[in-house]
Amino acid sequence: MSTRLYMKTFELPDSFILINVERLIYLTYYIYIPLPHTISEPWKLMMLDATFRGVQHLGNLAHSLGLSHHIKVLNFAVTFFGMLSPTSSEGVRVTDTVFDGVQVRVFEATRGSNSELKRSVVYIHGGGWSLGSARMQSYDYLCRKMAEDLNAVVVSVDYRLAPEVHFPEQYNDAYLATKQFLLPEVLAKYSVDPNRVAVSGDSAGGNLAAAVSQQLALDSSVTNKPKLQSLIYPVLQALDFNTPSYQQNRDVPILYRPLMIKFWLEYLNGDPSFIHSLLVNNHTSLDLSQVATSREKVNWTLLLPSTLKKHYKPVVQATGTPKVIQEVPALLDVRAAPLIADEDVLKLLPQTYVLTCEHDVLRDDGIMYARRLEQAGIRVTHDHYEDGFHGCMIFGIWPTYFSVGIRTMHNYIKWLDQNL
Repeated sequence: MSTRLYMKTFELPDSFILINVERLIYLTYYIYIPLPHTISEPWKLMMLDATFRGVQHLGNLAHSLGLSHHIKVLNFAVTFFGMLSPTSSEGVRVTDTVFDGVQVRVFEATRGSNSELKRSVVYIHGGGWSLGSARMQSYDYLCRKMAEDLNAVVVSVDYRLAPEVHFPEQYNDAYLATKQFLLPEVLAKYSVDPNRVAVSGDSAGGNLAAAVSQQLALDSSVTNKPKLQSLIYPVLQALDFNTPSYQQNRDVPILYRPLMIKFWLEYLNGDPSFIHSLLVNNHTSLDLSQVATSREKVNWTLLLPSTLKKHYKPVVQATGTPKVIQEVPALLDVRAAPLIADEDVLKLLPQTYVLTCEHDVLRDDGIMYARRLEQAGIRVTHDHYEDGFHGCMIFGIWPTYFSVGIRTMHNYIKWLDQNL
């Protein structure tokens, strides 16, 4: 009798149950998106993407109400819970300093004698030139792990971000910091072997790493040149947003095609209204003669294997929107789009590692660059992940622990260990 009374006391009204069931349905509907069956841990990715989309919606709302720039809201959410102070450990000494006016975080492995010269990696973080920091937990972990596993000195560049600054300031920060580090007296200060330095980065950081590597190769005042460049799912061109990977993965998280275009326009300080023109390649139409040479350098029909071309067709407009190139000339600037560099420049570059993911709009950027480098006679290692998605490497740590992220990080560091 007493048990029945106790249970009756906690009976929930039908209306309460109905409301919460409806909420659960709405939440499930918001979270669920159809994903390729080959992608790594799809439900975990859906949860991550739903969180990211939710923050984007809040940012767009704040922007429309005039409260804050939507990128600032997004970056606040990305960095709020994960910013770390420079904390040393038993095997790695961590310090924040400045190289030629640019903030950097330096990770120095402490294993071995003080007189022993170490190898080094200059690392440039991703985030669409607008998000992230060298002080974020994910990049702090990655650079700390590289320093320890490679017994190396890792310099993580904390370049300035949009919307506070636009191109070419992000590039300038990355270049100035790297060039300062490569000075003989600075390398000596950190006991770095001048013949064993790599330049590396992921996503937008891969873009900056590629551009920095090209300029270092051309700069006669730089006496110590990088031995390697390693690019993790890099973004390398803004002339064709209809490559097979852009078409195939336009709706695959976490980097949707329109979002990538928004990042480009923010970086290059372009009018957001140009999004549609870029989506349909109106900015590179056949009637725009100034684009012709650069367009050929991103001709995926010649640079991609047939296994990736599949059934996709090039999107080439006969007439377009000249206003886009006129107002955003940096779309044709090799410092912003390293893929369109001349072959004479590519021939000067060091041995290269390119990591790409099948479920990433930027897949073909990396593959086309690897192919152009090979054509220029550069030794290239192309590491492709069939179950990978954009950004997966930095999601190989807590709290996400994507298996493909763990694998990509392991193999990336392994390649550096074997070649640096």
